[in-house]
Amino acid sequence: MGHKITVQELEKFANNFNDNPKNQVVARAAQKSGVSMAAYNERVQNELTRVFSTELDTENVTNQLHSGRCWEFATLNILRHQFGKKYHCKNFTFSQSYNFFWDKIERANTFYDNILATADEKLNSRTVEAILGGAGEDGGHFHMGAALIEKYGVVPSYAMPESFNANNTDAFGKTLGDKLRKDALVLRELKQAGKDKEVEQAREQFLSEVYQMTAIAVGEPPKKFDLEYRDDDKKYHLDKDLTPLEFLHKYMGEVDFNDYVVLTNAPDREYNKLYGIPFADNVGGVCRIKFLNVPMEYLETYAVNQLKDGEAVWFGNDVLVQSDRKQGYLDSDLYKYSDLYGVDLSMSKADRLRTGSGYASHAMVLVGVDEDKGQIRQWKVENSWGEKNGDKGFFVMNDKWFKEYVYEVVVHKKYLTSEQVALAEGPVTDLPAWDSIA
Repeated sequence: MGHKITVQELEKFANNFNDNPKNQVVARAAQKSGVSMAAYNERVQNELTRVFSTELDTENVTNQLHSGRCWEFATLNILRHQFGKKYHCKNFTFSQSYNFFWDKIERANTFYDNILATADEKLNSRTVEAILGGAGEDGGHFHMGAALIEKYGVVPSYAMPESFNANNTDAFGKTLGDKLRKDALVLRELKQAGKDKEVEQAREQFLSEVYQMTAIAVGEPPKKFDLEYRDDDKKYHLDKDLTPLEFLHKYMGEVDFNDYVVLTNAPDREYNKLYGIPFADNVGGVCRIKFLNVPMEYLETYAVNQLKDGEAVWFGNDVLVQSDRKQGYLDSDLYKYSDLYGVDLSMSKADRLRTGSGYASHAMVLVGVDEDKGQIRQWKVENSWGEKNGDKGFFVMNDKWFKEYVYEVVVHKKYLTSEQVALAEGPVTDLPAWDSIA
């Protein structure tokens, strides 16, 4: 039998609260301005600067608006920085809508695969519930963006501009998710009845309908386009009649996503182990989602090395914690909630992961770092929330925040030790569909 709160206990709680006169002062401040503003640490703005000892040549930022496409934006931002450096055109941008379109088609196909693979499990099994729960969502991982680029190529932003539904994905995602769940019931029934021919006929019809819905909501992707731009010296460039894959291979042919490794820092599980989440792969047979779990010092060291070599770094993080969106601050001491409440709210990174309090909620790009005698002070972050957030779209992050709330970085395997490369290319321990990393 559970504990029942008594009147005597409630009186004791109230007396404990009111015996400390500071509680009333703090309560008035919190109730008037909100707990976040009452806990805000003004000293942070004196400690975070906008000067970095290593900094890439960047200018404009992108804006995902009301969508969960941060992973895609971050992946394309890495690619556009490489294009800008190579062709002296730092403000060139790729179309996010183009890859978003193909992600919807590919992810629907993977969804059907997963539904058929689990057709013999109960509808309320933990695995099937996780698969159904992800239907229509637009969040993702680095390897998902890489897989789409490898299969479908890329196009300039003007070749397929952002649409309303790409920028505001809720309504489209809801209707698409409902459609996929409806399809799941049909496919499960056909599979359970052993009607394999009918399964494939139904899948083809369902995929055609997904294509139709996506084309209506987002627009059809171009098959060919003319590459036209002026570089930073105002020199005009024109290359006609390119396909998206021709563009990728001709202009970015040296980029091989297989040369990059996603390092994760998940202290709640075994280090020096390669994990995969097969249920989240969006393009079958291309760029499996894999994470090599290592101690945090490797994420930091390799990220610094890549920045010093002039290349931006994709990273996954929990941007919703200890952050000031308007000012563009990421500091682990930004909000003093424990001081405000007089209650110890601190948790280790491992405990946050174990309990679901911590997870990678966002993807951004590292474009600078500030060091003092080898000690990292802060990082420059390119976000995809437009120019009205932070310093014209750029955030500054202190190193303690990096250690606590960064969970993934994507670096070239040349920075890894030989043992780490072997692990990254070795056997994968697959995680279930409901795992916190997924």
